[in-house]
Order: sequence, then C-alpha cells, then structure tokens
Amino acid sequence: MLLSKKQLFDIPDEVAYLNTAYMSPLMHSVVSAMDEGVRLKARPWTLTIDHFFDDVENAKALFGQVVNAHADRISVVPSASYGLSTAANNLSLNEGQRIIALKHQFPSHTYPWKRKAREAGGVFVEVDVSQGAAATPALLQAIDERTAIVAVPNVLWTTGAYVDLIAMRQRCDEVGAALVLDLTQSAGALVTDFEKIRPDFAAVANYKWMLCPYSTGFLYVDPAYFDGKPLEEGWITRKGARNFARLTENPETFEAGAIRYDMGERANFALLPGVNRALRQLIDWDIEIIETTLAARNAELCHRLDAIGLKTVNAKNRGAHFIGAQLPNGTRSDLLTELAKEKVYLSMRNGSLRITPHLWNDAQDFDRLIHALSRLI
Repeated sequence: MLLSKKQLFDIPDEVAYLNTAYMSPLMHSVVSAMDEGVRLKARPWTLTIDHFFDDVENAKALFGQVVNAHADRISVVPSASYGLSTAANNLSLNEGQRIIALKHQFPSHTYPWKRKAREAGGVFVEVDVSQGAAATPALLQAIDERTAIVAVPNVLWTTGAYVDLIAMRQRCDEVGAALVLDLTQSAGALVTDFEKIRPDFAAVANYKWMLCPYSTGFLYVDPAYFDGKPLEEGWITRKGARNFARLTENPETFEAGAIRYDMGERANFALLPGVNRALRQLIDWDIEIIETTLAARNAELCHRLDAIGLKTVNAKNRGAHFIGAQLPNGTRSDLLTELAKEKVYLSMRNGSLRITPHLWNDAQDFDRLIHALSRLI
C-alpha cells in the first residue's frame, strides 16, 4: 500500500479532486521536466539531432515496462483516436463480418469501426451491459465465427465496467478475430501485461491514469502489422533519418518495428520530457502496488457511498481503480455544480456518477466527499 502522494502535485488541501477519469493533474516533477523542454525550443541552437530521437526512444522503452512489451512494438501517437484509426486502417473486414464493441464505450473507439463496417458491408455490434452487470460474459457471448474484430476497453469510461482482456484474447483466438483495445481508462492504474493479453493493437491516451501531459499517447502494434500502412508518411521513421544533411537521398524504407506508425513531429521537446518523468514515477511506484492501493481505498469508499444511499458497482464487475455509482431517484440536477462549490470534483457520464480517486487523495478528501453528498442527495 502506498501513502498519499498529494505533496507531489499542485493540489491545495481544500480541494478534493476525485476525477482522474476526466484528467489527471501533473506532478511538480513533470511540470519541471516540461519547462526544461520548452526552454530547449526557446534556444534552438542548443537542440541537437539526438534530441529528435532520444526522448522518443526512452518513452517507448518506459511504456514497454509499464505494459510488458518490447519497445519496437510501440509507436508514439498524439491521441487514442489516432491509434485506433491506425488500427482500423490496417485490419481486414469482409462483407457480413462483425465488429464487436461495448455500448457507450468512448466515441473514439466507435467512430472508426462504424465507418469500417459501413465501407466494407460489415456489421458493427454494440453489446449493451446494464449498470452494475458483468461486461465480460456478455461480450464473450456476442463473439462468434462471424466476428472479425473485437474493439473494447479494459474499463468502460462511464461506469467502470471491467472487461477481462485475457478472456477476450482467448475467445478471439477461437474464432480468428483481431483484438483492438483502448486502454486510456486503465493503463497506469491496472496491471496490463501484453505478453498475456496479446492485442493486435492497443491505444492509450496518456493524460488520465498515465499522469502525463495532454496530446501524448502510445500505440502498441503486434509484429504481424509491422508492414502496415501508417496514417502519415513521415521522414523521421525511415532508415537514414539521423543524417539530416542527406534526407532527400534516403530510401523510402521504414526502420524496423512499429516506428512507421509514429506521429509526425513526434519529438515534442516540451511534452515528451514530461511523459518520461511521469512514466518513471509510475514504474517506481509499481503498477501492481498502485492497483492494490486504489482497490483498497475504493472498496472502503464504496461501502461509505452505499451507506448514504448511492448504489455502487460490485467490485468484481468494475475496474479496481474506478467507481461508478447510481444516485437516488430525485437527486438534484445541479449536484456537480454544488459539489464544485465545496471544491469536490467528480464527473457524471451517461447517468452514472463517476468517482475516480488516485494517489494524491487522502482520508480528508474522502470525508469531504461523503459529507457533501450526504447533504446534497
């Protein structure tokens, strides 16, 4: 178990920020690393060729440690939608075949699949899971021999409904389907082992549970797609790219691995140093210990929420780090506004109150949440 890390963040004592699923705050150390990076661009004569490569390579290696994957299977992307669109463009779908997804999963993980189904004459199937119910059995039942692609999250962004990714992989193997994941609401907070899950593609936007700057992310690519088509035809991903003096003489050949899928201008001198600092901190804390800590705190918090009239999702059916709760009938429509007046910050998504603490929270934050809700619902 980890103690509160509030001192590492710019969070006043009077603020109870329980909204990681919306956006995480940045640690002081991450802001400092980003400041140093910005100042590089302010003095461009100090920028060397290595600056275009080293932070990128370090970021891929660090993310690989977080998800147990080789760095050559990682590409740098600006968003989950970029990575998921890349996946959609490199997977096959025949007429009549199905793409399976969860109903109400994040739009960036539905739009490319809806388009692909329309263009190929396929079928996009959304599996509906009621509040509090188990998502995995419903998905497994929907996956059959007609399924070409399973496109799901690890945790549903609205309620925290949990999807067993190893079970998804096993079922995909049985029917010959590809597995594409959006792990934005789980990577960094739940143990994620790509050696076991073996996704075809997996995208992560870093600004939530990865504690990284906005507009940064990663895409995992299985080696079967190393010869695929990227969204961009970048120069820095080709052989010979380190020789700036002879770029126009380089072949079109990409460097080996998933590098071809890297975004343009991937060497973001301001953001990547912050990404690397955040990843090092997550690794230092250990993802398994983060998960265990958040699970224990949330179990106690759910007990207290249920006691004042909310209905939380059973622990076995939600991500350990993520609380989705139904409010009592007749709850005031301005609840979030009133909570914010008391400096308690949460989200509401699809009718579910979303409570997503992290290591910066402490007992005082949870007490203020319970006291405020008790008065307002």
